[in-house]
Amino acid sequence: MGLFDRLKQRLTKTRSAISDGISGLFRGGRQIDADLLSELEELLYTADLGPVATEVSGELARLHKRGEIRGEEDVRTKLREILLAELEQPPVELDFSLEPLVILVVGVNGSGKTTSIAKLAHRFQTEGHSVLLGAGDTFRAAAADQLETWADRAGADIVRSHQDGADPAAIAYDAVSAAVARGTDVVLVDTAGRLHTQKDLMGELEKVRRVIGRVVDGAPHETWLVIDGTNGQNAILQAKEFTSSVEVTGLVVAKLDGTARGGAIFGIKRALGLPVRFIGTGESMELLEPFEPETFVDAILGKLTS
Repeated sequence: MGLFDRLKQRLTKTRSAISDGISGLFRGGRQIDADLLSELEELLYTADLGPVATEVSGELARLHKRGEIRGEEDVRTKLREILLAELEQPPVELDFSLEPLVILVVGVNGSGKTTSIAKLAHRFQTEGHSVLLGAGDTFRAAAADQLETWADRAGADIVRSHQDGADPAAIAYDAVSAAVARGTDVVLVDTAGRLHTQKDLMGELEKVRRVIGRVVDGAPHETWLVIDGTNGQNAILQAKEFTSSVEVTGLVVAKLDGTARGGAIFGIKRALGLPVRFIGTGESMELLEPFEPETFVDAILGKLTS
């Protein structure tokens, strides 16, 4: 099964909200008019496209007035063009020659951060890269145990402390040092889930970054923010606060299979200007997909036949 078919299968709720919703608007041969365009805007809001929904509706209204769109297929074609432009980003290019490539993973509690780290480890190892996990979440009880369980499943090494309240910066330092000594390809450093309002924890995150940089010059090479896709537009405020405090280089949007609000990706990208690196589409280890804008849009909008 290719990426398009996998996404189409896993993003059923969002596709139903958008693609099936559009089909419903045109049912019975209904023609485009102001009411239909207003209903289309409401439909896009339901999928959590936010401000993008209003702009799409306005652009379609202008095109209709000029006689450039006349039916459902025209609407889908133009909508696809607009949504692709919103998601435009360079392809994911990770430098595995760094040995190690150090990726710091951050996010709020419950965002799917730890699970996403495990899935990343599984993906990188499947691609032939050795992986080491740093269990830097010492704030939450049993977080290291959870990550160790995931590490065992993914077949990855792990560096952790068995003491509650250990210094996360020290663990990050040890993890990256161990990766250098072992010749490991990738280090994924977990961090305590934190709210953007917890200034002490945000400061701790900066300390982790500084310590990592002392082991490997220029590290962390990537800092990825994990966002819960079910939070929709509410995730944008949290993400903005994170990016104002930490130099985030990319996004991982988790739990997209469980929501009809996958359109929030459009608002997140517009608000943050950051590339989406991966999306989580289920609980299984393999259900973390590289984000490809064209494939994503086709999966939620319906692939055009022409």
